[in-house]
Amino acid sequence: MSADKLCAGLHRLDIETHARVEFRDVTRQVQQVIIESGMESGMCVLFVPHTTAAVLVNENYDSELPRDFNEFLRTLAPRDRTYHHDDGNADAHLKAAVIGASKTLVVESSRLVLGTWQGVFLCEFDGPRQRRLLVKLVAG
Repeated sequence: MSADKLCAGLHRLDIETHARVEFRDVTRQVQQVIIESGMESGMCVLFVPHTTAAVLVNENYDSELPRDFNEFLRTLAPRDRTYHHDDGNADAHLKAAVIGASKTLVVESSRLVLGTWQGVFLCEFDGPRQRRLLVKLVAG
């Protein structure tokens, strides 16, 4: 995983996924971008510019929880169902749409403001692939 600054306040994390469905905890990488930026207080907007990936904020303490998310989403959009979008990844589009492509988080004292058990995940639903996570920092 690598990070690049694209322009004022906009950074890119390049993330390689290794499975068709993967919930990659990227909390540390996002936090590192904030620290390196020098921003003390403001907002952190996370955006995945992909239609079969998403950003999730949820518990990152129990490593089994992503399996539960995967099973839940699989019941909503099974891979083996017949879809009108016939590229073989319609289920991935639907799962990504349910989770969402962006999240906005608060930053205080150069730290993401998260609950005790919360973390940030890049959700892959059509991997393995090379993904981008854009991080926009807005001081305030």
